[in-house]
Amino acid sequence: MKNIELAQRIKDLRLRRGLSQEKLSETAQINLRTVQRIESGETDPRGDTLKRIAIALNVTPDELIDWTEQEDRGFLAFFNLSALSFIAFPLLGIIVPLAIWILKRDKIKYANEMGKRLLNFQISWCLLIFFVYAIIFIGLIFPVAFKHPDITFLNFGGKEIALVLLTPILYIVNGAFVVINSIRSYQGKRVIYKPVIRFLR
Repeated sequence: MKNIELAQRIKDLRLRRGLSQEKLSETAQINLRTVQRIESGETDPRGDTLKRIAIALNVTPDELIDWTEQEDRGFLAFFNLSALSFIAFPLLGIIVPLAIWILKRDKIKYANEMGKRLLNFQISWCLLIFFVYAIIFIGLIFPVAFKHPDITFLNFGGKEIALVLLTPILYIVNGAFVVINSIRSYQGKRVIYKPVIRFLR
């Protein structure tokens, strides 16, 4: 089986370095037709050819092979679960998955797209939770009652503090999304994180 992911990676790296196929073949000292066949997935680079291409692209052969995407459902489940770090502190729900995403987005199949969905959700959730914290803080300093028809959402002057109760609900919802999507990713299903603001596209 031809390694399509490796072929695409070589092409991507060549383009990032601003090299044409002709320039790559010249730098790596291999036939132009060989470069074309490798990038089209017709053949796999091996041995000396792989080494020459890696040197020309300024990477090691191991790094080049390592960069091919591999399917790893266990990793995807772990990746989703890493967002539970928001329990310790809201921003950790972004920082931990972001660090993992940057390291593995090109190496694990589906990690890039899934990571964007997860990060968009966590960023959106953080903005919402900090907005709630801000309203609560302002309410403690300046007691105000916000009313809507027959429902009082907030009245720090009295005993009704429904908005304060919204915080644990938001934590529960976030945790539920993370756990459910961890299971879905392990089962090979598409993750669903909604509603979100699409910061990463």
